[in-house]
Amino acid sequence: MQRVGFAAAVARPLEEVGYGQVTLKSPLHLAQMENVRTVLMGLSDDSLLMPFRKMVGQDAPGEDLGGWYQYRADYNFRRDDAGLAPSATFGQWVSALSRMYAISGEPELRERAARLNRLYAQTIATEYYVNNRFPAYCFDKLVCGLMDAHRLAGDSDALEILERTRKAALPELPGHAVDREVVWREGKDASWRWDESYTMPENLYLVSAQMGPEGAAYREMAERYLDDTTYFDPLARGENVLGGKHAYSYVNALCSAMQAYMVGGSEKHLQAAKNGFDMLFAQSFVTGGWGPDELLQAPGSGTVYASLARSHNSFETPCGSYAHMKLTRYLLRCTRDGRYGDSMERVMYNAVLGAMPLQPDGHAFYYSDYHSSPPKDIASDSAKGALGAAGKRVYSTHRWPCCSGTLPQVVADYWINGYFHEPGAVWVNLYLPSILRWSEGETKVEMELEGTYPETPEVRLRIKASHTVSFALKLRIPAWAEGASLEVNGKPVRLAVVAGFATVRRKWRTGDTVELQLPMKPRFEVLDEAHPDTVGVLFGPRVLFALASEPVVASKAHVLEIQQAGGGEWTLQSANGPVKMVPFTSVGDEPYLTYIQMAG
Repeated sequence: MQRVGFAAAVARPLEEVGYGQVTLKSPLHLAQMENVRTVLMGLSDDSLLMPFRKMVGQDAPGEDLGGWYQYRADYNFRRDDAGLAPSATFGQWVSALSRMYAISGEPELRERAARLNRLYAQTIATEYYVNNRFPAYCFDKLVCGLMDAHRLAGDSDALEILERTRKAALPELPGHAVDREVVWREGKDASWRWDESYTMPENLYLVSAQMGPEGAAYREMAERYLDDTTYFDPLARGENVLGGKHAYSYVNALCSAMQAYMVGGSEKHLQAAKNGFDMLFAQSFVTGGWGPDELLQAPGSGTVYASLARSHNSFETPCGSYAHMKLTRYLLRCTRDGRYGDSMERVMYNAVLGAMPLQPDGHAFYYSDYHSSPPKDIASDSAKGALGAAGKRVYSTHRWPCCSGTLPQVVADYWINGYFHEPGAVWVNLYLPSILRWSEGETKVEMELEGTYPETPEVRLRIKASHTVSFALKLRIPAWAEGASLEVNGKPVRLAVVAGFATVRRKWRTGDTVELQLPMKPRFEVLDEAHPDTVGVLFGPRVLFALASEPVVASKAHVLEIQQAGGGEWTLQSANGPVKMVPFTSVGDEPYLTYIQMAG
């Protein structure tokens, strides 16, 4: 296999496929979709509208959802949990319902999204933003929901409701990007400084492109809220300013930089996003997750390593995965570089796909826990006893937190992350069992992806076409897949990999079959250069987690000779005997270690 570097600029981004163009067949992904769909469809209209109605002084019948979604005029962040972010996830849920409709075509999803928008429209008033500690955050989510309801669910009223929303919000927005923790409304407590106006440009750019010339006001607003001075300008120059910033929102802001490039044509913002991703990658855990205790880290600070001993709040999983998978999707589309697909795949399998199901009462999976038994130079034995020696999958103590809003969105986006298209080429990014349907000129093409990857290394694609048709099939070859091989109709094809993709260009007809082998073998990755003995163990795209409560020590030879034990399990021979290791999706309720100590 020949691998070739790639650094050329690409003028036109790859096209996203439509949600409805893909039939997904992966049981784990489908189970997550069924979970979030059931919960969202089970919430009452009055409960969802209650905080809006209360905040603008209207009657608010029905049952209060409680948790963060609840409105309390007397909320005090120092003593109260319920009431932090009233109504904040409403727009995300409308967005998710609209995406789900685009996937399935189920009319009840479309009707629910449109009905919620009409009910919400009856509450639109500036007073809502006066009473809201997160006016920019909530406005951003409403923009997303209304935009998606229009483009995906055919809600003909959505854009008019959106314009009324914009006009109501404007008097209570800061007028420009304000960094988190900066005071911009006097006389308020610290929780009023946690708004995220710097994330708004992404959706404002998207809706401006959707509206065409009529979207000029949204385009102007997007440009005004770009966080250039303190974030994008230094990132574009290669200055690492991530340290100390709120993790999810500032990674999400990189998606705004990408839209400034994709819609606005700004090369500076593309460079800022690329540099920001590289800086993020350098401080990521082996799972692809990042931001322990919701903070990005300064380079060389040692704080990522220290967090293994000091925190169970390692990665804000649904929110962080949503931002990460959007960012890598945008970067892949614009650069055609497969390393962004590798990163997306890693976060999907090792983080969000293992999130615990959203509960009807609002309990949600918030943090992935990478806690390990603390090294003696970091924490005392008393701290070890307080924190425990291993990680656990647990529900957040918060009800209806931010992650209950992003989980349905990231789950729906599984349908658009697997494939991309451009005239004359289809790109395969994720090897999920699925069927893709598209048109290549006048020819209708259907491609079915079969196999049990990543349980097994074989991927098979079957072509069905209304006529013989020429196009290039671009297959992502992960960086770890040494010795990958390819056959077309049973005959070997030379595999030349450019920027992480191999190309098969030919005339295709019904019955053509492509077989791809992505060999998997054990490997390890060190946490960082300062701690070369603290390693994560991987097999293919998945991290293997040790089901253990106490530190696991193993030799390099034993790590590289880890044995598959069947049933999706592996056995590692450690200094204390055999240890069972499993992917994150199989951890269940058991304590686990993300990192082990390698000796010898």
